[in-house]
Amino acid sequence: MARVVVDVMPKPEILDPQGQAVANALPRLGFGGVRDVRQGKHFELDVDDSVDDDTLDKIAEGFLSNPVIEDYVVRRVEP
Repeated sequence: MARVVVDVMPKPEILDPQGQAVANALPRLGFGGVRDVRQGKHFELDVDDSVDDDTLDKIAEGFLSNPVIEDYVVRRVEP
């Protein structure tokens, strides 16, 4: 069994209203010094050892993200 992490983030040129809302709220809550916030998605998958990197890439690109507006990173981690 392997643990795979997929992080999905909006592409840099895509507006991120949720991230902007968090960034705007932080100073009002007393947290200074934060210049920008980008909000994304984090997935953890437990997969059989037989699942190869190509299959994981297809899952990330075709199901977990929208490649038109999002970038993703797939990495295997220790369970």
